[in-house]
Amino acid sequence: MDLTAAANLNTKLETNTALVGVIGLGYVGLPLAASLHNGGLPVLGLDVDSSKIESLKRGENYLKHLGDDMTRTLSASDRFEATADFGRLAEADVIIVCLPTPLGKHHEPDLSYVVIAGEEIGKTLRSGQLIALESTTYPGTTRGEFLEAIEREATKRGVSLECGKDYFVAYSPEREDPGRQSHTTSTIPKLVGGLDDTATDLAMQMYAKGIENLHRVDSAEIAEAAKLLENIFRAVNIAMVNEMKLILTRMGIDVWKVIEAASTKPFGFMPFYPGPGLGGHCIPIDPFYLTWKAREFGHVTRFIELAGEINHAMPAYVIDRLAAALNSVGKPVHGSKVLVLGLAYKPDVDDTRESPSFEVIELLRERGATVDYSDPHVAKTVPVRKHDLQMHSVELTPQNLKKYDAVVVVTNHKAFDYAAIAQHANLVVDTRNAMAAHADGMGARLVKA
Repeated sequence: MDLTAAANLNTKLETNTALVGVIGLGYVGLPLAASLHNGGLPVLGLDVDSSKIESLKRGENYLKHLGDDMTRTLSASDRFEATADFGRLAEADVIIVCLPTPLGKHHEPDLSYVVIAGEEIGKTLRSGQLIALESTTYPGTTRGEFLEAIEREATKRGVSLECGKDYFVAYSPEREDPGRQSHTTSTIPKLVGGLDDTATDLAMQMYAKGIENLHRVDSAEIAEAAKLLENIFRAVNIAMVNEMKLILTRMGIDVWKVIEAASTKPFGFMPFYPGPGLGGHCIPIDPFYLTWKAREFGHVTRFIELAGEINHAMPAYVIDRLAAALNSVGKPVHGSKVLVLGLAYKPDVDDTRESPSFEVIELLRERGATVDYSDPHVAKTVPVRKHDLQMHSVELTPQNLKKYDAVVVVTNHKAFDYAAIAQHANLVVDTRNAMAAHADGMGARLVKA
């Protein structure tokens, strides 16, 4: 095999002269770009959102949980540039794709962002490039739809390049967890699997510039499947405790105290916690990628699909618990004023992707309630894939709390004053056990859901 292209790229990586192009400067792409830049590589960030480009040029971070220090460092460096011009992909020696893989209306995989990125890469593909896909998807996507999109556009240009000889393709799944303090992009162990050994070698060398711990796997398909397993594991276990919540609530048993008790076992048990539904870009979505792909092989993923049904039923369960609580004091949902606490999908971040809060709000509106929300991290809503709420955050004050017939804790932000909520709210429906420290003095005004 002629390894000239690989050898040249290897030399550029060794000498920190390989330009890395990162497509998608969101929750995955931006911190990855910063990590590789900190490791000494020049980075070209690409995004279709011009407002992100302008923010980066000013040194302002649109992802608040990452802080402005990151973007100030990037904007002040002569080794970083952000652009919306995808024609500049030809300059990059390495191209990393960090784009979303959402679901369609019928829970089918939507690979359109990945395919479009592949086509853009193919339009400027040249010898000596390494291309790495990070988007979560079903096994076979990197070697299938993604590579096919690259080759299709290259062929249109009359360019004849051979994958594995002239250019190289690998898969390395993102493992971001916005807001987590214990790990960063640089310290989270990273899986790397190429379409061939040379691609894996080059990808390992490239990622080592910014990631402390790399784990090599035998193929892109193994890395793709591992990512799905990680999130399916979480989705199934969350569904299990959500089902336990339904059962134990009917039995008059506090599921949170049961989990606390079970967690004293030092082996064979890992605590998962119930909630109002799944949020984020991974757990609500990724299991359905395997479910869809499994049908191609004649297999029905009953376990995964059942978990999905249980988790997706949780927002409606919250509304039912709220309705019963209001009914007990002689108030219907229709006409009641309800304050939803937390629009982000998890505590202490501004990430609202797939947040169950949106569905809780929509369901309350459908039942005729007047709904507001309060979130110190999300000042106003913006249109998202399924929802356009057109709302602004309400300040959480004693005076405001007294105005509402019920308060629903959907996201347990640390910034919320739970003591004030316990003192001034007329009724609290708690989906996160956030009010545990104040439960004794609340009596029937506190309902767990």
